[in-house]
Amino acid sequence: MSYVFFPGCSLDGTARDFHRSTLAVAAKLGLDLPELKEWICCGSTAAHSTDPLLADALPAKSLAAANGDTVAVACAACYSRLKLANHHIAGDAGVRAKVAQVVGSDYDGRTQVRHLLEILCRDIGRSRIAAAVRRPLSGLKVACYYGCLLARPPEVTNFDDAENPTLMDQLMETAGATPVDWPHKTECCGAGFSITDVSIVLKLSSEILSMAKLAGADCIATACPLCQINLDLRQKDIETRFGRSYNLPVFYFTQLLGLAMGCSAGEVSLGSLVVEPQAMLESKGIGGVEARL
Repeated sequence: MSYVFFPGCSLDGTARDFHRSTLAVAAKLGLDLPELKEWICCGSTAAHSTDPLLADALPAKSLAAANGDTVAVACAACYSRLKLANHHIAGDAGVRAKVAQVVGSDYDGRTQVRHLLEILCRDIGRSRIAAAVRRPLSGLKVACYYGCLLARPPEVTNFDDAENPTLMDQLMETAGATPVDWPHKTECCGAGFSITDVSIVLKLSSEILSMAKLAGADCIATACPLCQINLDLRQKDIETRFGRSYNLPVFYFTQLLGLAMGCSAGEVSLGSLVVEPQAMLESKGIGGVEARL
């Protein structure tokens, strides 16, 4: 199957570590992910909360540029917006016509959109990934955090079980880690309230960190740039606000997978993490990984 990669604004900016580790993992697997030419912002949270037509037109512009190739996405927010735009455009002739007026050409909403987790687990397959593992993450307990967008709404994303997704868990298990059983896999971290009302983010993210810690996790793995920022960058603020100590590194799942495949810390940008991961990794016997490069 052929893919074109839609990085989105986050992976092209604040989440460059997600972008870099994604390409590093793809290289280890021989997966070609050429960047979609002329992609534009998907609209993220701002567009659909202010203008439904713009929220569909922005993704449509990029999806039409794929010329029928399957679009691969790593960011959970981008995945959600592209899938929802397809759903609206393909299911409503009126929306399709309005989008065509805005975009300047007709788009039928049929371009396939696949999240990187789907591609790795379902297209590449766990056996091929297992064969690429060089540094098993043995003894590492990971809380796989999907956030509230990847699996919802299930009738649109068709991603995984909406309440108990397991694709990331399967990948971590293949990498040699132990996914923990915990109830906050798909709870919201506060998302964009980090800009408008930080107190909401601190409260919701604190609950996620608390449940991960209670489940015995050594770290958290996520697939959403905003979730990663809220749980990692704001972790010290959360500890101060609620008088708790977590010290939980928050990785992108591609960073952990890349480490298992033998990538260096620099190749997966471990130095970008705010909560230092080196001591924890060394305590688990995952050596040879310098956290700051």
